[in-house]
Amino acid sequence: MSFFDALETRGSDARNSAMSEALIEQIAKAKTLVGYSEKFADVDPASVQSISDLSALPVLRKSDLTSAQKPGQALGGFNVRPLSQFAHIFQSPGPIYEPGGNEPDWWRMGRFLHAVGIGKGDIVQNCFGYHLTPAGMIFESGARAVGAAVLPAGVGQTELQVRAAVDISTTAYAGTPDYLKIIMDMADEMGERLTITKAAVGGGALFPSLRQEYADRGVTCLQSYATADLGNIAYESEAMEGMIVDEGVIVEIVTPGTGNPVADGEVGEVVVTTLNPDYPLIRFTTGDLSAVLPGQSPCGRTNMRIKGWMGRADQTTKIKGMFVRPEQVAALVASHGAIDRARIVATRQGEMDVMKVQIETSASGSDIFEKLVKVHLKLKGNIEIFAPGGLPRDGLVIEDQRSYD
Repeated sequence: MSFFDALETRGSDARNSAMSEALIEQIAKAKTLVGYSEKFADVDPASVQSISDLSALPVLRKSDLTSAQKPGQALGGFNVRPLSQFAHIFQSPGPIYEPGGNEPDWWRMGRFLHAVGIGKGDIVQNCFGYHLTPAGMIFESGARAVGAAVLPAGVGQTELQVRAAVDISTTAYAGTPDYLKIIMDMADEMGERLTITKAAVGGGALFPSLRQEYADRGVTCLQSYATADLGNIAYESEAMEGMIVDEGVIVEIVTPGTGNPVADGEVGEVVVTTLNPDYPLIRFTTGDLSAVLPGQSPCGRTNMRIKGWMGRADQTTKIKGMFVRPEQVAALVASHGAIDRARIVATRQGEMDVMKVQIETSASGSDIFEKLVKVHLKLKGNIEIFAPGGLPRDGLVIEDQRSYD
């Protein structure tokens, strides 16, 4: 068994000491930034001497970033470098802007790809998007860190994906969990044989049945937990017992809506502090739910483990790799006078996500609603029309009916 570096197997005392020292530097740095001027107005950097002191600091929410971002200050003043000194500036749905650096493994994804078994001699078919959003570059940077070559395939054009995979003999896949199955099924239809044996996935739930299907086809599939703002947060190893927290972040599990840590084992919201010197996000709330797993991974890596993604602290739900938020549903309702209410229902059909859009209206026909859904939700959905009063009055605007067992 090999490890990405010695950090993965260090003792808890050594890790806590190193993390605490780095944290002190991050707090002092953040205190000088415009973005933290209000939140950290009453924070004395000297009051934070260890990881255990983090809970006394305020949390930082995505809404704080979006409200601070404006023309001329696209990163909201949370950046140490000037905007022009980053290698890339990305725009994710919202819109919200994120920076990217070209320093080695800037998003810390190499650790995960190494755990998957990807390295020198591999060619990664990178099916994460390269347009505006950072996922494609995040995984390409990780592949570079482990010495693998990359086919920057992006999303879509499945027949061409198969053609390239066969002609180039790609050995690994990076992308959302279900798109690899689409490629493999297309290869079967085309009578082609793929040489992909490793898959590094993210951006959506990896369902056990899909992982087993890949295993039956000779593909080892592991998943990471990462965001555009933070980079890699946690990842699976070959042990497949929870997700191991990355060595470049500090993870807390707190009561949703607060900054108060819960007891180990209890479900709460994931709060992350990144030690990235260029873009220090302190106690950044992800909106995701998880819980700490006791003990260490059987694979030999010693950092804290979390159970992985266990839902959202709010109703925001990821469908087909894209977040769908309650405010988007509200915008859909407000966009047409005939829509009284709307409800999004996420289900599965086979191994694919399906989005149903239930619309309560006295109007007939769904063509206009299909267009509005694509505009406001950025995804195609199956429209279901309900008569006035036909939708439940239970407060839900996004319902996730998918099973994660």
